[in-house]
Amino acid sequence: MSEEHRIRVVIAKPGLDGHDRGAKVVARALRDAGMEVIYTGLHQTPDQIVATAIQEDADVVGLSVLSGAHMTQFRRVIELLREKGADDIVVFGGGIIPAADIPELTDIGVAKIFTPGASTQAIVDWVRANVATSVA
Repeated sequence: MSEEHRIRVVIAKPGLDGHDRGAKVVARALRDAGMEVIYTGLHQTPDQIVATAIQEDADVVGLSVLSGAHMTQFRRVIELLREKGADDIVVFGGGIIPAADIPELTDIGVAKIFTPGASTQAIVDWVRANVATSVA
């Protein structure tokens, strides 16, 4: 018997970036759209983010980076998910990320990058369309 389940999303702020308004807005939009959202708070390490994603049985992790450390932070989260056998967890991100960096982020396994100006509805729609929602 296959049963629909709510998409479980971890929203995280890796590194020393202290600006979390955007992450909170996205978290609220995903929650209001019926998803289960775990917001990790500020100053999370990639290890903490991956541990939370695994512990919470997340379907998707959203990373918000405004500090310029996106290449390092995203890469480490992806590496840790692979090391822990959790590379089925979809990773997307947003923040101040130069367009020139997006292809490399995609190459390392980031499924989608949302840049400033992306609507919360676009993010909700993308998560719904790109994250498996049925349990076998």
